[in-house]
Amino acid sequence: MGLKKGVKQLVTEAAARIEAHTPQEAQAFVDDADTVFVDIRDVRELEREGMIPGAFHAPRGMLEFWVDPESPYHKEIFSSGKKLVFYCQSGWRSSLATATLLDMGLENISHVEGGFSAWKKAGGPVVEKPEKPAKT
Repeated sequence: MGLKKGVKQLVTEAAARIEAHTPQEAQAFVDDADTVFVDIRDVRELEREGMIPGAFHAPRGMLEFWVDPESPYHKEIFSSGKKLVFYCQSGWRSSLATATLLDMGLENISHVEGGFSAWKKAGGPVVEKPEKPAKT
């Protein structure tokens, strides 16, 4: 039995209905206190490649749970009212995630076209993943 939709079609459909920024456009938000970049890549990708300065890490697998205020896993950053700009490595996961969160009713959200790889290629700033503080 074949798939009804492949990943390319899902990404294309998502991209048609979400707000997207080129890496150059997104760089204007780096120092904006009302904007939060949300990195949805796996922690190993962050450790290997770094991340956008000040980005909040929200693993893709937990994103819907962290966004939903009724979830026991809710993170306040998603209820902050700030503009949220999602990104992954190539823009595919972040376009799907942004579309899903739009469907959930989250507003003022967008994603970086081409993801973190395009960000780096465009000369966007990159920092190492911050270390987690040791538990005492």
